[in-house]
Amino acid sequence: MDFKTIKDGDFKGKRVLLRVDFDTPVNKETGEIKDDSRIRISIPTIKTLLEKEAKQLILIWKLGRPKNKESYLKTNKGAERLQELIGENVVKVDGWGENGLPDARIVALENLRFDEREDSKDDELKDARAKELAKLGDAYVFDAFSMAHRNDASVVPIQKYLSSYMGLSVQKEIETIEAAMENPKKPFVSIIGGLKADKMDAIQNMLKKANYILMGGALAFLFLKIKGNEVGDTKIDTEYGYSLPEDVKDNKKIMLPVDAVIADKFDNNANTGIVDVDSIEKGWMALDIGPETISNYKKILRKAKTIVWNGPMGVFEMETFSKGTKELAEFIAELDATTIIGGGDTASAIESSGLADRMSLVSSGGGASLTLLEGKKLVAIEALKENAKNPVK
Repeated sequence: MDFKTIKDGDFKGKRVLLRVDFDTPVNKETGEIKDDSRIRISIPTIKTLLEKEAKQLILIWKLGRPKNKESYLKTNKGAERLQELIGENVVKVDGWGENGLPDARIVALENLRFDEREDSKDDELKDARAKELAKLGDAYVFDAFSMAHRNDASVVPIQKYLSSYMGLSVQKEIETIEAAMENPKKPFVSIIGGLKADKMDAIQNMLKKANYILMGGALAFLFLKIKGNEVGDTKIDTEYGYSLPEDVKDNKKIMLPVDAVIADKFDNNANTGIVDVDSIEKGWMALDIGPETISNYKKILRKAKTIVWNGPMGVFEMETFSKGTKELAEFIAELDATTIIGGGDTASAIESSGLADRMSLVSSGGGASLTLLEGKKLVAIEALKENAKNPVK
């Protein structure tokens, strides 16, 4: 490997600055954590560093998008939940260690985004922030895959100042996704859905590798509209216009819905119907793929040996329009195939269906996994490679 992992490092007696992703959904009134899955995925890394006799683990993460250091976005609840999960004392520090750190094996600093330099567009400010954080530790460990495509102070610039290592959860995601993309078992089927048209780069890259791409969500109806279908009042993302790249347009590998679940309003209790995709009238919107499409997609998926899924098939958050996503999820969970679920909404859909443990990987980072599916580099991983090649003295 071109980077160092925590298995390679000697952490005995060292203070380790550990970048985790405890950016969990929280109750705005109480700060209580609604879903602790992002905390759980870093526990193996934390336990390994403790077993390697690190003197102190200094946990850093960002939470939400604070505007005025809102109390519900403090890291207290994350620290408390981690303490419950690992049975070790976790001391929350009200700040970033400017006044020294307590003599505790595990400490958690305050929300990184309470300091505007964390993700500043000014590189000098960001670098100064990274240097301040680096002074707290003797080594740095990156275990926040969802941040791997971001150039925040605690992600990339900090690696200029500390010997840096990859955490176990990031290593698993990188190795699993790269193996599937570089040398997939065939047939290789990609499922792409959701709303945003920014997945076009991923589609183009997938066309080089996949046998089929199964389209769903509003993105599929953008394709259908471009091809001349009437889509009624279906919400589609037109930020990238109404054209398709030449290698995408009319590509035989791309499978589109043939029917849809439609509604007269964006509401779980709306009037609904099932129609062919060329029969969506004004006043109606497509909110899920239909039963014939589900059947068609299952026939293709049944033979697949590698499946990579990014983006739900419909508005899965509403029960009325969740069937396409749920049925495909339940179907592929039973297959003898490598199944990789992109982060974000797709991961939420799989986790809410109770199927996460039956997939090869449910990625913790939608943006980061999409970057890999596009065939692009992750800046945090490139920084780890540079750190390994040119060690910090």
